[in-house]
Amino acid sequence: MSPTAMTNVLPMESYFKSKGYVAGGVITNSRNEDFDIEALPPFLRVLLVTDGTVTKSLEAYFWEPLEVENLGQSPVTLLHDVDWVGIRKGEVALQREVRLKGIESGTVYAYAKSLLRLEFLPEQVKNDLLAGRIGIGELLRERGLETYREVLDIGREIDESLSPAFNVTRCGELLYRTYRVIMKGEPTILITEKFPHRLFISGRV
Repeated sequence: MSPTAMTNVLPMESYFKSKGYVAGGVITNSRNEDFDIEALPPFLRVLLVTDGTVTKSLEAYFWEPLEVENLGQSPVTLLHDVDWVGIRKGEVALQREVRLKGIESGTVYAYAKSLLRLEFLPEQVKNDLLAGRIGIGELLRERGLETYREVLDIGREIDESLSPAFNVTRCGELLYRTYRVIMKGEPTILITEKFPHRLFISGRV
């Protein structure tokens, strides 16, 4: 299915395709929530709107090497349509959960959950992923694959079920972004990244 064949509305599509600025600072996300992105700490705002990977940016900001930890991956049969990447109910996708953790401090700076359409991935990348190699962005760069990233959603939430993933008793407010990776015109990977707001208030834990 091509991106133009998608049936859902993308309320975010007019905001950050070519710019990182929104006049007035308020956006409306996929939950139809008004979200004051201008009020966020500046670096966190950058992470949410960028169309690139975040690992190197986090390393530079917190000045610490990071590692990507695989929290688990498995093929899943979808219980509902996922229009943003053209996956239909009953189809199988690879689901992965990872976190970005400081090697020196042990601080978890980000959590990510991904859905991948394996049929659209080059064979070597698919084999790397199934073998448990981590860092989707790194794998795509290693193979020299041309991709396009499109930010689909941005928001905030409280989800204490993720506290173990962040190695804390309570993770507090999380800021998230969802984006898709398009390869050869096909939406192939859907990624949601979540960042603890508390870590970005002062720039350090």
